[in-house]
Amino acid sequence: MQAVLKEFILMGLSENQGVQKVCFVMFLFFYMIIVAGNLLIVITVFSSQRLNSPMYFFLCHLSFLDICYSSITAPRMITDFLVENKTISFAGCMAQLFGVHFFGCTEIFILTVMAYDRYTAICRPLHYTTLMTRHACGRMVIGSWVGGFVHSIVQTFLITRLPFCGPNQIDHYFCDVHPLLQLACTDTDVMGIIVVANSGMITLSCFFILVVSYIVILVSLRSQTSKGRHKALSTCGSHIIVVILFFGPCTFTYIRPSSNLSEDKSVAVFYTVITPMLNPLIYTLRNEEMKSAMRKLWSRRVGSGKGK
Repeated sequence: MQAVLKEFILMGLSENQGVQKVCFVMFLFFYMIIVAGNLLIVITVFSSQRLNSPMYFFLCHLSFLDICYSSITAPRMITDFLVENKTISFAGCMAQLFGVHFFGCTEIFILTVMAYDRYTAICRPLHYTTLMTRHACGRMVIGSWVGGFVHSIVQTFLITRLPFCGPNQIDHYFCDVHPLLQLACTDTDVMGIIVVANSGMITLSCFFILVVSYIVILVSLRSQTSKGRHKALSTCGSHIIVVILFFGPCTFTYIRPSSNLSEDKSVAVFYTVITPMLNPLIYTLRNEEMKSAMRKLWSRRVGSGKGK
């Protein structure tokens, strides 16, 4: 069934003019940090010969995903703080819905793969080089991207089949499944269950795998030396922080049936803006190899600049 509505109106985070101006400055600053910080990680990993382990290969993809994921929602949100007409076309809304779920779901799978990498490195160190080959890592990354694409196609297809003929105001700052289900001119109870089964169960099952893997890692650390425990906890600690910041809000949003909660858009800020902004800080400040590679990259840039 074709949609009757040609466009939607995004209500944004706040309708208060003063709050919108403050939010414009704040989120513009956040978005600049997201792009600059994650781009720096990508450039550093590509430029450094020492950062060639699977962990940094996955981290590079995670940083690229953070840039893409935030760029689907943040620029539009920042622009809407300054304009009165916050309309978005039906096609643009569906494209945003597809992008959010594509990059978001792919990031979930990449974080799960990173946990498997840490489990293999710590719990099965003798088999690490045979299990985590370049070919195997490549297949894991491709599988993550394909899985995110399939998930997003399903979500987008289900929403585009709904009739939209009434209210067109989306109480959110981007097009997402739950706010759109509230506007459909039909009973969406069954569709809400399908959405939970699709988005919610992916999030919950991956989160369960992550929790189990880190429990196994922490238990196995008891038999290692204090130096080994410190190194393992240092690398795993960063990943655990990112997992909590990303999966906590995602689980709250997608594991429950569709409902019109005003808190949804505030919670969404965490996994669309805050976590992508903090990822570069978390992974660099707690990682001596990354900090050393960044210093060398910076010194080479400065040295070449002076040479010119």
